[in-house]
Amino acid sequence: MPTRVRPRFGSLQYWPRKRIRKAVPSVNWSPVEKSASKTVSDEGLLGFISYKVGMTSVIVKDNTDKSMTKGKKVTMPATILEVPNFKIFSVRFYKKGKVMKDVIVSTDKILKKKLKIPKEVQKIEGVEGFDDIRVIIYPVMKDMFKKAPDLAEVGIKAADKLEFIKGLIGKEISMAEVMKWNLVDVRGLTRGKGFQGPVKRFGITLKSHKSEKGVRRPGSIGPWHPARVIFRVPMAGQLGTFTRVHYNSKVIDSGNIKDEGKDINRKNGFKNYGNVAGSYIMVAGSVQGPSKRQILITPAMRPNKKQTKRQYELLEVLK
Repeated sequence: MPTRVRPRFGSLQYWPRKRIRKAVPSVNWSPVEKSASKTVSDEGLLGFISYKVGMTSVIVKDNTDKSMTKGKKVTMPATILEVPNFKIFSVRFYKKGKVMKDVIVSTDKILKKKLKIPKEVQKIEGVEGFDDIRVIIYPVMKDMFKKAPDLAEVGIKAADKLEFIKGLIGKEISMAEVMKWNLVDVRGLTRGKGFQGPVKRFGITLKSHKSEKGVRRPGSIGPWHPARVIFRVPMAGQLGTFTRVHYNSKVIDSGNIKDEGKDINRKNGFKNYGNVAGSYIMVAGSVQGPSKRQILITPAMRPNKKQTKRQYELLEVLK
């Protein structure tokens, strides 16, 4: 039964608990753009798609002011994400929060594996009456583990968004042109675990071994009246493949594997992934999902002082 200390299990922030439909999560770009106007100095896109490579251990030098380990070597876990170059697929014009017009500006053959595209590129001139612009991007999967690209909507920080977009249409955009943030928010899907019971799904306490009707189930699923089972009762069901966000992940290192001194690959490659062939980003701690999972990187929407003050200098990647 619930107690005053812990009235119920499970958060109602995440409901319904079912698999997400899309591999790349959607983002509410309005708060991200407001935060970027204060924390990001340069103009540019406010996100890109990356792919989880795996975890490793790194040795860093702690340069954080007033830290107990300042100037010392520290070993910490880190996650590597590979970031392919990407292009703009379409330009979305918004009016009062709704899509007014979607103009397709790319007809690459690789997009036919994902959706239907027109034969000719459309023009973005002549659109009037809009109050916001966003773009749909897709990665160029040249040296990646799959061919079909993923699509994601991305916000823009610029004084004149339309003129800024015109300079990017038809070009391959690299991570170095976009990635200028020390703190990032990591959006992705958690690892799928299938059908699970209420103990693993909600963390309820096991009952006594003398219980008649099962140890790994709730003691009561509700009163006689109302004569129904309410949705708050912890029950068995789907666990995993949920959209989650890791806020304020610290960027330890970023670059391209082809640059001198940027060899982060293991001797036999990363488990279930292989070797990193292009640009990558390394963040402190773990990232949700298995290897090869699509991860959307955005600047920190609500940066805190503790993470902002931390300064790490990468010394070595343990292989």
